[in-house]
Amino acid sequence: SSLRRTTPDTELPSTITADRMTPFMTSALLVIALLGSISRASALFKAKFEEPAAGDAAAPSPAASPSPSGRFTVTLDKQYVPVIRNNRTVMYKTAYFGNIYVGTPAQTFTVVFDTGSGHFIVPSSKCLSETCALHRRYERNLSSSAVDIDHDGNEVAPDVEERDQVSVAFGTGEIVGEFSKETVCFAHSGLAPEEEGAVSAANASTVSPDCTTVRVVFATEMTEEPFSAFEFDGVLGLGLESLALDPQFSFMGQITRLNKHMDSYFGVFVSRLDEVSSEITFGGHDPRRISGDLHWTDVHRPELGYWQLKIKGIKIGGEPLELCQAGDCVAIADTGTSLLGVPKQAAQHIHWLLARNVDGDPDELDCRGHPGPEIVFDLGDFQLTLGAEDYSRPAGLRVVTNATNETQFICRAQLLPVDEGPALGDKAWILGEPLLRKYYSAYDWARSRIGFADSVQPTAEEVSEGKYTHRVVGAPPPEPPTPTVVYI
Repeated sequence: SSLRRTTPDTELPSTITADRMTPFMTSALLVIALLGSISRASALFKAKFEEPAAGDAAAPSPAASPSPSGRFTVTLDKQYVPVIRNNRTVMYKTAYFGNIYVGTPAQTFTVVFDTGSGHFIVPSSKCLSETCALHRRYERNLSSSAVDIDHDGNEVAPDVEERDQVSVAFGTGEIVGEFSKETVCFAHSGLAPEEEGAVSAANASTVSPDCTTVRVVFATEMTEEPFSAFEFDGVLGLGLESLALDPQFSFMGQITRLNKHMDSYFGVFVSRLDEVSSEITFGGHDPRRISGDLHWTDVHRPELGYWQLKIKGIKIGGEPLELCQAGDCVAIADTGTSLLGVPKQAAQHIHWLLARNVDGDPDELDCRGHPGPEIVFDLGDFQLTLGAEDYSRPAGLRVVTNATNETQFICRAQLLPVDEGPALGDKAWILGEPLLRKYYSAYDWARSRIGFADSVQPTAEEVSEGKYTHRVVGAPPPEPPTPTVVYI
């Protein structure tokens, strides 16, 4: 992508890039195009999307619900996107997003809560493209709490024509945006209109405990690809502070500094059932959703900004993986990635280790229900284990040998190859949805640590009560997936 201005001696922090066929995990380059100078930084930025329904953006889900303990839980909608090969759907990827409220009075947006990026980005009303028209857009003139700023945080007049801008380049697209300091809340304030008018970005956290003040990127340009396919409006980055351009761009940093009543960590629950909503809880974790205690491990190299873990070793099918035997593999816990990411150099070998033959050449089979080797991540004080039901591609592969007409049915894993980067090296794994669905995960921003516990899925009684009000977009048909056929 083209950059507005560059300085050749500016060194960029490392990013993670994904295979071309998996656009849900792409790197982003943030470029501050100043009128007189240039400053650059990078961020890990993933997007998961689904073809939107015709017409205007869909209605948002309910607001966050506070608990007596001061926690705020955001209900997440779920979205499926089909992966199509040779005009047929071979699997689905998923996206989870919930409501956030920006400005005074509050303007509602749906966002992906992404632990792998560091900025809050939503479309601006200044963006007039068809792509932006598919989403809710922030109306600057309607908010009494907005303060327009340059990238350093200096206030600028609302009528200034030339503003500092940020360019966020993706593998398949780009946005350009401007900066403002704004009030961001988990729920509507509940204040009367005349009371809301008195709220400013400076006093947001004192007026309402579920609000904070943060610097926001409001997109003025969005390319058609891939943003026209997004169901959600924007992305709320929950990475560590060093992933942001400035500490005041960090949502969790601002929550921690300005909202003293809230604990500095958040928890993520990913539901196995479409009938039950996934959730993200701020100010702690949801004790209903875990079995036993959280097991904590320190973030490895927090100065990189990622929720990164040191891996002592990995076993597949009970055998140590040679790649990680020296204890120098790392993994990033990432709510914005829908697959298990593996080092690209070892992807083919790991595919072979996880593939298994199925006897009887069945006509149909969901490979998530067929036994396979376990993947065990040794984090030192505890282990995380994934089974075939977690990592398998639903549709099997039927291989027909033309010479003999022999048929072989194979179940395979669905993995995301992760490219080598200067900072993370060539042994980086991504702990995406497959692991975060099996384990409840907690992210302690102030203490730079990550916690895991066995996830407690809702009971049949909870499901039958039908109390969940989330949306599910593009759910796949209930029939078993049709296997892919290959002739050799």
